[in-house]
Amino acid sequence: MRRYWLIFSQAVTVLLAAWFVVASLKPEWLNRRPSLGGVVTTVEAPPTSPASIPAGSFRAAAQKAAAAVVSINTSKAAERNPNASDPWFRFFFGDRDSQPQADLGSGVIVSADGYILTNNHVVEGADEIEVILNDARRTKAKVIGTDPDTDLAVLKISLDRLPVITLGNAETLQVGDQVLAIGNPFGVGQTVTGGIVSALGRNQLGINTFENFIQTDAAINPGNSGGALVDVNGHLMGINTAIYSRSGGSMGIGFAIPVSTARQVMEGLVKEGVVTRGWIGVEPNELSPELAETFGVKARQGVIITGVLQNGPAAQAGIRPGDVITDVAGKPVTSVSGLLASVAALKPGSPAAFSVQRGSEKLSLNVTPGVRPRPRAAQR
Repeated sequence: MRRYWLIFSQAVTVLLAAWFVVASLKPEWLNRRPSLGGVVTTVEAPPTSPASIPAGSFRAAAQKAAAAVVSINTSKAAERNPNASDPWFRFFFGDRDSQPQADLGSGVIVSADGYILTNNHVVEGADEIEVILNDARRTKAKVIGTDPDTDLAVLKISLDRLPVITLGNAETLQVGDQVLAIGNPFGVGQTVTGGIVSALGRNQLGINTFENFIQTDAAINPGNSGGALVDVNGHLMGINTAIYSRSGGSMGIGFAIPVSTARQVMEGLVKEGVVTRGWIGVEPNELSPELAETFGVKARQGVIITGVLQNGPAAQAGIRPGDVITDVAGKPVTSVSGLLASVAALKPGSPAAFSVQRGSEKLSLNVTPGVRPRPRAAQR
């Protein structure tokens, strides 16, 4: 009996030793499970070259434009409470200094010299501006100039080998054309969204003084401001500026400033530091039947003048309250925004012909526009 027990114990010892060796050197042998005998049949797409672009893809446009779109981080130093040095104030209220403020946005490199287009509201009041390129390079930016009337600003950075976007022609855009919005929404990193042109020439939205927006349903969110709206060729069509939203997020109604306006503003800011616009010193209103009846005007279209600045350009030319401006320098006027844009385009100091209807009489007056004053908030 003892002999059998000895043989059994030796066999168990050998088996345990063998199991330990297999578990150490070939553990996969112990993890094998019995096959159920089933085979899963899948269908896989044939391999394609990464260089091939699928039909309908906007990859080429996104890749062409994305490198020139940058992220902008701004910071504003904390404002010290004027009563902070008063010991009694600190005793009752403690330290009430405001906290430093940080914000973010986007911008577009439009020149190898380092000029960047963005929105005025992105950099307004900022003490420090940092630009982050798509290749992860970071640098400080200097404000060349701002134009609150169009909500545009021009920055400048000093780096070499800068990617530059190609400026397109927004006049060729039509409703229904495909567009891409590129920016840095919510600070998550560069993002590309797609959509179509929903409308052109949007104005009277109360966003800017001068409005001629491209409306798109491409998703635009906080942080996209100052980013690029590009066409299917990757050419810059506009600077993303605002959204219509009740929640703060995208609802499919976004607005971009046409590149033609952005270029004009940029050239003025780079050359002179300000944008020079014409100004005649009037208070215009939309022509309504009630106002026409009040002033005894027979005009059916145009903009009625309800106030004239004393000794201003319009007053000196003979324009009076109750006059209806129907034409500026040969261009018909149909709305207040149209009048503002037409007058702003005039060269200060150069007379321009204004067609005016006063009662039932039609007049032609030569008005010499002055320089449009800058908004007080922008005079820093």
